[in-house]
Amino acid sequence: MMIATAVDGYLRHVAVERGLAANTVAAYRRDLGLYTAWLTERTGAADVGVAAAAAAPPRPITDLRLVTRNHVSTFVQYLGLRPNSPLTAASIARILSTVRGFHRFLLGEGVVETDVAHDSKPPKLALRLPKAISIEQVTALLAATDGDDVQRLRDKALLELLYATGARVSEVVDLNVDDVRLEDFDSVRLTGKGDKQRIVPVGSFARAAVSDYLVRARPKLSARGRSTPALFLGLRGQRVSRQNAWLIIRAAAERAGLTVPVSPHTLRHSFATHLLAGGADVRVVQELLGHSSVATTQIYTLVTADTLRDMYTLSHPRAR
Repeated sequence: MMIATAVDGYLRHVAVERGLAANTVAAYRRDLGLYTAWLTERTGAADVGVAAAAAAPPRPITDLRLVTRNHVSTFVQYLGLRPNSPLTAASIARILSTVRGFHRFLLGEGVVETDVAHDSKPPKLALRLPKAISIEQVTALLAATDGDDVQRLRDKALLELLYATGARVSEVVDLNVDDVRLEDFDSVRLTGKGDKQRIVPVGSFARAAVSDYLVRARPKLSARGRSTPALFLGLRGQRVSRQNAWLIIRAAAERAGLTVPVSPHTLRHSFATHLLAGGADVRVVQELLGHSSVATTQIYTLVTADTLRDMYTLSHPRAR
């Protein structure tokens, strides 16, 4: 089987049978493009090691049955040693995860007899704690969207809903008007990764902000463009994009005088951190965030523990 044909088959598999989101499939395509380009252009280095790559004559691989464990491990080394753009450990780990999934698929389809990527190990990742902002900073950020013009009404509804639900920005900008019924708007159905849906409660502040936006602002924005079911609209009447949402939040952060970086994901991190600090169970937060594994959610407990430790150190007379 040709490499390109195998890649296309795998991408169809993850899109159709596993139901992965279009953005995820696109990321897999980029990762496998890098891997297969290396196989066909640089694999002369695989048998002799990266250090001897320059001296080794290229031996392009066009048959996936010829790929060995040494090829995969050398590819991982290559990613971290690229002359002009070495990748971070996190990026290498992500690409290797894609490569491993690809080789598992090849084995399952009978294209190869051995999964040569099974034992490949990614570089160790440094523990990166999510960056949340304080409740006071969130309050200042949301207050920076106060106003009666259509843009401010929309911005307040968008930010209030992001913080109230802990949603990913893509989940919120993908909402349609029909997803929000004002007569019983106490929760919202969000569609996350892999088209998995979850119901998340919506607090009174977000309900009021979305209601104001729908009644006082959205009809005016909708009149500026073609008819669209999108909940949040741009100034020309089109659906707000993820990039638009990022710019809206950055502008609000500047008006609020916040000196820390703030992004849509900052509100998601803050949502989880503030819930756990308030006593919410980690399993509940996992469901609200749409995490498939509680291990992903538990990293927020480390953030909360660090905050408690800092407060103790600053406050207790015999802590220092």
